[in-house]
Amino acid sequence: MDSLNIFNELSELVMLRINSCSEIAHPNSWIESKHHKDYDLWYIQEGRIEIRIQEEVYLASEGDLILFSPKIAYTATTLSSRCKFIFTHFDLGLGNHLGILDNFQLSGIIDGTLVEEEVRLFLDTYDQYKLSAPMSGIRLKGCLTILIAKIMEQYGRKQYRGEFTHYPTNQKLTKDLDKLQPVFDFIHEHLHQTLRVGELAAIAGMSEKYFISYFKQALGVTPGRYVYQLKMNRARELLYSKRYSIQQIASMLGYPDPFSFSKAFKKYYKVPPSKFVW
Repeated sequence: MDSLNIFNELSELVMLRINSCSEIAHPNSWIESKHHKDYDLWYIQEGRIEIRIQEEVYLASEGDLILFSPKIAYTATTLSSRCKFIFTHFDLGLGNHLGILDNFQLSGIIDGTLVEEEVRLFLDTYDQYKLSAPMSGIRLKGCLTILIAKIMEQYGRKQYRGEFTHYPTNQKLTKDLDKLQPVFDFIHEHLHQTLRVGELAAIAGMSEKYFISYFKQALGVTPGRYVYQLKMNRARELLYSKRYSIQQIASMLGYPDPFSFSKAFKKYYKVPPSKFVW
């Protein structure tokens, strides 16, 4: 399973919050050295910017985007008579994991042509946001979500890979999902069965207690919640197909009887499966 599929499987648990969004212009004497506690995305409107991270030097020009992960220390300076860019500070989390993006090498300079349509949509909405137009804040959040999703899509297609050096703790984070990959594969292959945490822990080669902690730290949700989410996603698809009875779906998802399935389904969707599709 492609690890990026986790965002599809747990899309209801993805949280994005914009902390600030504005634009700024700097003269050719500008220099800035800092790191941020949240993610920071710049869209370069004018000029050229040099980014230094440790001993590495990176260049960004008009139309490019720059994505900084939290805690990455950088020094930025302009290489032209002036530079101007829109910056957006945001948090993106999956369940309780606010650093989930750090599992992927996304931080770096992004060629604007890779996300051209998404950037245009974001900029159009940002113009409305500056004017405090009705619903523009919600629209901006939606457009940023689409833009980040496109960057991740290009990463998944190997069209983009961030070049910024990850800070040391990320070396562990990037290994977490890889270590859980056999567990993800097993869950997908056995979703029609009753899945027990102890069984999954054995596949990962961990004690049950440590496995639950490790899984939640890596993914932001417990293994039980992950399995439950996948079963509910699949149940929704099967009900929409209108090809199976509730009893058949219960059996296909590893529930011992239709009552147990209906109870789990109603807990998640707030309606029984018999009334989900009209």
